Amino acid sequence: QVQLVESGGGTVQAGGSLRLSCAASGLTLRTSDIGWYRQAPGKEREFVARSSWSRSSIYYADYADSVKGRFTILRDNARSTVYLQMNSLKPEDTAIYYCNVGPNYWGTGTLVTVSS
Repeated sequence: QVQLVESGGGTVQAGGSLRLSCAASGLTLRTSDIGWYRQAPGKEREFVARSSWSRSSIYYADYADSVKGRFTILRDNARSTVYLQMNSLKPEDTAIYYCNVGPNYWGTGTLVTVSS
C-alpha cells in the first residue's frame, strides 16, 4: 500500500525559506513520478512541482510558473524521500502542501504559512 507522509511545514516570514519532505513507502521511488500540489484557503488544489522518471534514469523536473526559480524538487531515492526546497517565499505561497503519486495517492498535507 502506497503511503506518503509530508513534514516540514510551518510559519515563515516573506522572503524566507522552508524545506518540505515527503516520505514515500509502498513503492519504488527510483522509478516513480512524484509531485507536490498545494491548496490555499478558498481555492482549488493546484500543481506546484513534479519530478518525472525516464528509462534513461534521468529525472525531469517541472514547475508551476508561480514558483519557477524559487522552488526546487529534489529526491533521495535511497531514503525514499522527496523534498520541496522553497526559497523567497511570498504570502501567496500560504497553503497546505500535498505530496502526490499518480491519480490516487496523496499525503495528508503539511501547512505552510508565509507572513508579510
